[in-house]
Amino acid sequence: MAENRRDWMIHSATQLAALGAAATSMATAQAEQPAAATPGTPPDGKAWRVGVISARIKGKPQRINGHTWHFAQYLHPTIDMPTAQKHLDPGNQKYFETIVRNPTCNFGMLPFPDTRITHYYEADPEIAKLFADSFPGVQVCTSLEKMAQEVDAVWLGDASGTGDDHFDLIAPALAKGLPTFCDKPIGETVQGTRKILDFAKQHKAPLMSGSIFRYEWGVEEVRRLIAEGQLGEIQYIIASMGGGYSPESWFIYGQHPCWMVMTLLGAGVEAVSLYARGNSAHGLVVYPDRPPAELWYGRPDLSGKYNETSVHFAKEVYRFSPAIEGSFRMGHHYEMFNMARVFRDMVRTRVEPVPHQEILEVTAMIYAGAKSLKEKSRLVALAEVLA
Repeated sequence: MAENRRDWMIHSATQLAALGAAATSMATAQAEQPAAATPGTPPDGKAWRVGVISARIKGKPQRINGHTWHFAQYLHPTIDMPTAQKHLDPGNQKYFETIVRNPTCNFGMLPFPDTRITHYYEADPEIAKLFADSFPGVQVCTSLEKMAQEVDAVWLGDASGTGDDHFDLIAPALAKGLPTFCDKPIGETVQGTRKILDFAKQHKAPLMSGSIFRYEWGVEEVRRLIAEGQLGEIQYIIASMGGGYSPESWFIYGQHPCWMVMTLLGAGVEAVSLYARGNSAHGLVVYPDRPPAELWYGRPDLSGKYNETSVHFAKEVYRFSPAIEGSFRMGHHYEMFNMARVFRDMVRTRVEPVPHQEILEVTAMIYAGAKSLKEKSRLVALAEVLA
């Protein structure tokens, strides 16, 4: 059976080692630069300086934080692959070599010509050093306040945490007005999320947050289908995630299907209902003026897929998962790259890509769902938890 072109690229990765080495050798100057004089132009005319922060999980450090090692690394042009491979597990070793840092899988845009990571912060400098050693030119940072003075933007990466430490970690950057990405869950509670949003607004700091689901190829196709109008209006949406539901994980991973609904239908949610049995949870999202949406976390028939979304138009159903040509690894590469691209655009333009109300309502949807679960799955108005 003939290989498709994605398989060919993956299987031929070893033949492209020379190209990979050439891409790795592309270095950028690390001299400190003055503040930008022209909007949309890097301070030195070459690259925006990005500081990366690794959040903790209930106070525990993350030796290899997937949301910095995977997501933020797109903002840096070079990697010391042999050193990085020493720190990564076998699965990620292969993923970085064949997909994420394979120069043939660059979507025509990588590496970005005008961004570089200059600082990496984790309270334990020895853990931070793992990242700094793997990406040439990155320095270990021991002070968030100092970082805020020496960079042009900040990326905070979480990975299965609750967001309880996010405000303290990004407050210095926000206070300086720096464009900032704050991973989800942005704040541990509705009050915590509102605190970050209000602080960013107070200091006129462009802020970005959300789920990786927002940046899937299928989301872009849905927007094209809506614009074309040939399939009619959306009747309802089913946003599903695999994996196993638990009451604790709902506050972390339940955000993904909530974000998919928010991405496709927007803010203005009226109420949420949630029912759970075993390791599956099923919810309903209603709007006063838009079609309803279903939520699944731990959908039992999603084996082999991380998530799936069904958009029911009047004339046809459009279903999509993150995969591209059946490859989740390639599709995940695309959505991670796409999220980094949107962040880069925010750094350049200072225009926030995600409305604050959407960010706040997703947190409220999570807490409305949890409240519903405790109260016989009744529809809980967002107003109840927003108050």
